[in-house]
Amino acid sequence: MKSRISAAPAPAAGLLLLAIVAVALNLRPVMAVQGPLLDLIERETGMGSAGAGLLTTLPVAMMGLGALAGGRLRRLLGERVGIVLGTLLVALACAARLLLPGTAGLLGSAAAAGLGIALVQALMPGVLKASFGAGAGRAMGLYTTGIMGGAAVAAASAAGVAAQLGWQAGLALWAVPAAAAALLWWRAAPAARGAGVGLQARSTPAVWRLPRAWSLMLFFGLGTGAYTLVLAWLPPYYVSLGQSRAAGGLLLAGLTVAEVVSGLLVSVFIHRFPDRRVPLAAVLLSLLAGLGCLIVAPLALMAPAVFLTGLGIGALFPLSLILALDHVDDAQGASELTAFVQGGGYLVASLMPVVAGLIRERLADLTQAWVLMALGVLLMLALVLRFAPRSCRLFGPRPAQAAACAAKA
Repeated sequence: MKSRISAAPAPAAGLLLLAIVAVALNLRPVMAVQGPLLDLIERETGMGSAGAGLLTTLPVAMMGLGALAGGRLRRLLGERVGIVLGTLLVALACAARLLLPGTAGLLGSAAAAGLGIALVQALMPGVLKASFGAGAGRAMGLYTTGIMGGAAVAAASAAGVAAQLGWQAGLALWAVPAAAAALLWWRAAPAARGAGVGLQARSTPAVWRLPRAWSLMLFFGLGTGAYTLVLAWLPPYYVSLGQSRAAGGLLLAGLTVAEVVSGLLVSVFIHRFPDRRVPLAAVLLSLLAGLGCLIVAPLALMAPAVFLTGLGIGALFPLSLILALDHVDDAQGASELTAFVQGGGYLVASLMPVVAGLIRERLADLTQAWVLMALGVLLMLALVLRFAPRSCRLFGPRPAQAAACAAKA
């Protein structure tokens, strides 16, 4: 089935893009706000490091499971309704943290928020492809930059808000902008076509049978694993090294600002690189250098560690999704492939925060977690060599090429 979102008319494109960015801004604060406050949460709830890691692992895992169900969700709800419901679910999950601040309530709200985020992330690529066509790469860059921008604001403000209102209110405050974003999306989103419109048969195998789809999924998962790792544990890591809670939050905010800058650069310059391997290799080397700083001299090399890691992670997220979009020619294919890539990828990425928590419990240090992530980056560099431009088209108007792609990794 083709996307049920119709192309946005030119006068409405600006409002639609504003709504997309507003929704994106609310997809990470529910997780980013936790890191600077983790010592308070652990002390008042009795959570250990592994349990604290679940506060990030659960939403990321739910994001993965929800993304894998993206096709069914699209047929059931459509993009317009599905995205507004997902955004409202994020708002409700944030609000619940004020009423249910115990361990069970925090974990339950984390899972609910992850489900809401999954709804949005599974459906939004189809909207971008259908509404912006050839400009979908740039629109994707702005969307992913909005995601990282929301994380930066949440991390930077967390300690100050908690000092004034308490950590529970600091977690719950993000319900307000999420609800506002849902209203803006409902106003700006293109009207959905009727169910069943534009049905067409696929001549290509299911996504999960394609080796290239698995390669794209693993690549996205490892890159997102770096993001979830620093999101959950960078502030606590520096607090354990003697930095203040506010400083830990500012370090995460600074890293996220570097991500935003990097994401914006991707949206501006990506059209100059038809061979995505060039920018991908560059940002992976930046991430590897940043992780090296965290491993070798986290205090002496604090600034380059934050800057280089942020640049690498910030560009990886949009580049990974743009790379997936390069493998399809239509909105339906974009939704199917990105749902698989994000679904499996987020399940891979969800392991990193809880693994790091276990490492911290056993070794009282996170250095080995950074080493583990650095090994993942080396694997990503090996995968990049396979992603030659237009080496594989999974969906689109050329069935013979799509069928041949089934054998490629």
